[in-house]
Amino acid sequence: MAQGHRVIAAPPVNPETKPFWDAAAEGRLLIKKCLACGERHYYPRAICPFCFSDRTEWQPVSGRGTVYSYSVMRRAPVPYAIAYVTLEEGVTMMTNIVDCDFDRIRIGRAVSLVFKSSDGGPPVPMFTLSP
Repeated sequence: MAQGHRVIAAPPVNPETKPFWDAAAEGRLLIKKCLACGERHYYPRAICPFCFSDRTEWQPVSGRGTVYSYSVMRRAPVPYAIAYVTLEEGVTMMTNIVDCDFDRIRIGRAVSLVFKSSDGGPPVPMFTLSP
């Protein structure tokens, strides 16, 4: 598990995503829900990707999910795991799996939200294996 320290680039913050990153700085994960069609979506944006309505609102999520798919990048200078995680609320997000033995990651495995510091920006939501 000695994976070294990987520097996480600061995410771009703009007026459209600022509430998301402000919540991340407080240890909360927000997603958008469309008030027109009822669909939740991630990555945060003002316009619903399902019906193109601008009637969206921020909603907190549980921070619990399951691994939908993943890949471990072992040839990188500092190995890391990238994954799609499906949240309990139904949204699937691309993220990293951290703070675990990468050989224990499995599709369908339960994961929990953690925030990792970025290089000069807000913390970034990632996930670790649930016990």
